Order: sequence, then C-alpha cells, then structure tokens
Amino acid sequence: MPVVVRLLDDASAPAWDAFVEAMPSGTFFHRSAWARVIESAFGHSTHFAFAEQDGAITGVLPLAHVKSVLFGSALISLPFCVYGGIVAADTESRAALEAHAEALMQRTGVKVLEFRFRDSAESDWASRPDLYVTFRRPIEADHERNMKAIPRKQRAMVRKGIQNQLTSVSSQDVRVLHRIYAESVRNLGTPVFSRHYFQVLADVFRDGCDILTVMDQEQPIASVMNFYFRDEVLPYYGGGATAARNRAANDFMYWEVMRRAADRGCRTFDFGRSKIGTGSHAFKRNWGFEPAPLQYRFKLAPGASIPEINPLNPKYRLFIESWKRLPLPVANLLGPRL
Repeated sequence: MPVVVRLLDDASAPAWDAFVEAMPSGTFFHRSAWARVIESAFGHSTHFAFAEQDGAITGVLPLAHVKSVLFGSALISLPFCVYGGIVAADTESRAALEAHAEALMQRTGVKVLEFRFRDSAESDWASRPDLYVTFRRPIEADHERNMKAIPRKQRAMVRKGIQNQLTSVSSQDVRVLHRIYAESVRNLGTPVFSRHYFQVLADVFRDGCDILTVMDQEQPIASVMNFYFRDEVLPYYGGGATAARNRAANDFMYWEVMRRAADRGCRTFDFGRSKIGTGSHAFKRNWGFEPAPLQYRFKLAPGASIPEINPLNPKYRLFIESWKRLPLPVANLLGPRL
C-alpha cells in the first residue's frame, strides 16, 4: 500500500502518541497535544501531519506556522520546543512528510522551513551545527551516586543550598513560577511568555509536567517547570529571583529536580538546549554534562538565509540591553505581544 499523508485530528491523536512513544527518536515535543498548546497559547496555525500505511501510522511531523512581530514568519517543527522534525519508521514515510511540508511552504509563501532534529538527520538541507547543543546524561536510582557524578565545584554549590536549609515543593501552580521566571528573563534581556502559556502547558500535559519551587524558609526564590517523557526528565522553563544566587538556589533547584526524578523512575536527565558561548552552556558543562550538537535543518526559499535569532547576534544587542532596563511590569506587558 502507498503512503498516505493525513492531518492530525482528535480521533488520530491516541495512535499518534503511541507511535511517538514507541519510536526511539520520538521526544516529548512530538506529542500531539503541542498542537493544542500552540494554538491556544499563541494563536499560531498548526499543521500536524502523519504518514499512514495499511491503516497504521508510520511517521509524524508536528509543524506550526509562526508569525512574529520580532522574528518574522516561518514554518517550524516545532516552535517553543527544542526538538522536533520528522519521526518515521521508514524512508518512504519520511519522504512523504518532507514533501508535504515543502508543498505547504510553497502554499504559504514562507521563506524558511525548519526541522529541529535532536539526533542525526537524513537531510541535505542547510544546517548550523555550530550554534545549538543539547545536554543529556543518564542518572541512577541512587542519590549518592548522582551527587558524586556532579563535578566538585558544582557539588559544593548544591551542598551549600542544602546547608542553607533550602527546601523544594512540587505543584502545578504556575503563578509563582511565572513571577520568578519573568524577572529572570527580563534580567537577561529576553521577552517573557505569558502566564497563560504556562497555565496551558500545566493543564494540557498534567502528569507529564510539574513545577518545582525552591523555598528559603517561606520565600520562593527559584522555580522551574519540568517535562516528563518515558524515563526522561526535562527541566524546561526556570529562573531564580535576585536572592537565588547568594543562597545557591539554582544549583539546589536542579539537584532537587534530579533527586525527585530519580525517585519517579527517570533514568535520563535532559538539561536542554543552549547556545554555544552563553552562560547557560557554561553552567551545564560545569554540572558535568557534555554537549551534543543539535541537528537543526533548514529548507530555504531562494535568497533566504538561516535565521540568526539568538542573543549572540549583534543585530539584537541594542534590543537586549534596552529590554534589561525595562520596569518589570512593562516587560511583562510587552513580552507576550512580540
């Protein structure tokens, strides 16, 4: 039977997710519910397509059309996610989904089609392997062995947080997380997402998502939203208040994520994407994680180039420095609109 490409609907969502769960290259960001998240939180149109043979799903492609005041228009698999691209059981299904995406690119007139593959990608599209890396490492059930795997300097910071009598709580309450996160990214010169987006994530993913908050006595000083997929934990949206640095709250926070995830049965800690040359890249290396280049691929229209949407681009330097100086209420008002 030939490969048929169909669009995701409510009836096909369970089979889509079962396929992603079964495929080694499937990730949390290939889950069908991301279509609902992106449409509800941002209003972007989604084009989640799957390949089918003999009534069975043989490939999936989560895709969305992003239209941004600041960053322009593009088809991305998947925006707001560090991983994406095609997951397929065979080359025919992969080719069919790629052709489907290229046809959509022609119809919409966008200049850039981006697939955010995590691992090696069978593609001759343009790439920038020198820009983004990801950090993943096995963890064990034994807390002491996980602690000893952290290099000495960062291990000392974790122990400092423990000595400071910091504690952690797990919840689904996005309010404290968003307040801390908003201050943290403003200080980095980055527009914040809306609190509504965080609430949608918590509502849609439920058991696959939680929020860990670090408490200094009764004061929340750091918080992070974590995703869970198979035996993996992915701390994703996090930040610390001004007091977090002196109290070693950030290192303590990630240790608590690791400790709780190990108790939950997780055996892979995914520290997520970083841009080479940034502070987050150095922080993760200091934790003993080795970077692996991300295999992002770009199909470009004639005359288009790979987007350089990152804080190292001199084009955004003035914007970043100006954003850092915005009063927090103003940054929180403007950020979700960009």
